[in-house]
Amino acid sequence: MKRTFLLTAALLSVATVSSFADALFFTVTATPYDKQMARIRPVLTAPGGTSSSSLSLSIVNHWMGDLRSIPYGFTAMWKTPAEAESGAPADCKAKAVALYEKMRANGATNVRLIIGKRTSSSRRTHAWLGCEMQNISYVLDPTFIWKVCTASQIGSRNYQPLYAYAGKKKFRAASTLVAQN
Repeated sequence: MKRTFLLTAALLSVATVSSFADALFFTVTATPYDKQMARIRPVLTAPGGTSSSSLSLSIVNHWMGDLRSIPYGFTAMWKTPAEAESGAPADCKAKAVALYEKMRANGATNVRLIIGKRTSSSRRTHAWLGCEMQNISYVLDPTFIWKVCTASQIGSRNYQPLYAYAGKKKFRAASTLVAQN
């Protein structure tokens, strides 16, 4: 009965999901990525800067542009923000973690590192940030996007989350639960 209820709830939430911003996340104690993320766990769990309403989209766009200009280069290992910004090639994981650190250090409180599918047909996972500022949900992807996009601009077939991290919390997207049942 409980499993049926969870499946029904997950299906209903997935049916209304248009992007990560509308996704239903469940808190979990572990994810398949935990072991490989050990190097960046201190970045994820570091205390944030003073909460500030002065964090502007223009400064976030500037940070995204700086990270976007770093040449792409895949590594299996998660790089720290310092390694990502060293000038060496960096992948989506490294760029997303570097932006996460900047956002948190400058007062962003509702920001998540997300691992999922960039498009519905993607064969590999991708990392980006989801953030809410001034009651608007944003997608921050310094690998593919030069500027902040609202979740509604992204579309329903793009940026589909599987897992997310915010501080010490770990999340699993409802769509992941449906896929495994």
